[in-house]
Amino acid sequence: MKAKRDFYQEVTDKLIARMEAGANPVRSRWDGSGELTLPVNHNTGNHYNGLNILLLWISQEDQGFSSSHWMTYKQAKEKGGQVRKGEKGTTIIFYKTLEKDTGELDKDGNEVKAAVPMLRTFTVFNLDQIDGIDSPAKLAAGGGFEPHQMAEQILESSGVDIVEGGTRAFYRPSTDRVHMPDRDRFGNPEDFYATALHELTHATKAKHRCDRPKYESEIRGADYAFEELVAEIGAAFLMAGLSLPGMVQDHADYLSSWLEVLRNDKRAIFKAAAQAQKAHDWVMSAYADAQQKKAG
Repeated sequence: MKAKRDFYQEVTDKLIARMEAGANPVRSRWDGSGELTLPVNHNTGNHYNGLNILLLWISQEDQGFSSSHWMTYKQAKEKGGQVRKGEKGTTIIFYKTLEKDTGELDKDGNEVKAAVPMLRTFTVFNLDQIDGIDSPAKLAAGGGFEPHQMAEQILESSGVDIVEGGTRAFYRPSTDRVHMPDRDRFGNPEDFYATALHELTHATKAKHRCDRPKYESEIRGADYAFEELVAEIGAAFLMAGLSLPGMVQDHADYLSSWLEVLRNDKRAIFKAAAQAQKAHDWVMSAYADAQQKKAG
């Protein structure tokens, strides 16, 4: 009898291997054109979310793909393309909630149903693996100062008090305030924004924002490590959306603490990516609301 595939463990093992090699898998990537993007489905134009962003970034980097656009085999065929013979696809995930009978009745005599989450996997191919479909025009590397302006607007529209000065970057829940070092302490503006967005993701944990639940674990310090993982992923998602490179300073110090969490909980990265996606969506929703008010 064929053993059931454990995709939770497969993904976790892949990330652990990269961390053990000293690489940070939670970083936004440049594609081959110098354009930094979130992975996108070429058929629908929709960006992938959550953990799928990390899985596709890793696959793009490992295989040297120049495109950040992906399609299923069926989508490529419907568009007149053909996945080249011998090409191997990248497995990503899809969550679906099913209703299941509980055999119980409520006070009105109606049957009670339970929502059961189900994880499904499917395969996508990079445009570099498909013949017959043209790649979209790419942006030149270095998009000018516009992405920086948008980053400033995102920080401002969040409503979080951000204080610059000193040598440390942190979010203090008791005052609901982000503290950032002086800008000239950063090697480049991109690293400043990566760090600021990391701390802003921490701020979304507040009850009046995303109200992020505490990560429960018997491992000492696991809650702190998990929250740092959420913040790093959230910052990577936001930076990619801005087409900005950059990384949080001293990110390597996080790797050992992340490793311990991942080794003891094969679902941790799935949970962290889902929470990071919620944080990203909250930040971008606040930005969109602010832009709408200005336009109105």
